[in-house]
Amino acid sequence: MAQCSPRHPAAARWDDADRLRGVFDRIDHVGVAVQEIDASLELYRDLFELVLAHREIVEEQGVEAVLLDVGENHVELLAPLGPDTPVGKFLAKQGPGLHHVAYQVSDIDATLAALRQAGTALIDEQPRVGIRDSRVAFLHPRATGGVLTEVVQPAGGAH
Repeated sequence: MAQCSPRHPAAARWDDADRLRGVFDRIDHVGVAVQEIDASLELYRDLFELVLAHREIVEEQGVEAVLLDVGENHVELLAPLGPDTPVGKFLAKQGPGLHHVAYQVSDIDATLAALRQAGTALIDEQPRVGIRDSRVAFLHPRATGGVLTEVVQPAGGAH
């Protein structure tokens, strides 16, 4: 009978000196790709009674985005501005559903440098503008167990 490793296969290649302890402060939000914001608000705002905290068009990312409060965290609904945007392509391939998990950091530049030094595959080498003028960068899913991962530094460093 084969013996199972208690650790994730990717963890086997990191010794204790290489680990990225405390690189993320907390979960900021969970991103959900949706076809249309208003229809999705019927579920999240009306049925689940989550409070709509913010809504905006994020041209740089090609989405309309809504943040809904869940305690100190958020659910972020993302509707594409067109089929050729990253979320539009995601929806065409995967359909609606979980898009990414976002972790909050206080210094995105230092975090990206630490991740880069540890050999983590980055989609964004430099931060870009996100919702509410945050600074964001994405890590490649091949480096994060298949999960698209976003790193977020809120505008003004607010938590």
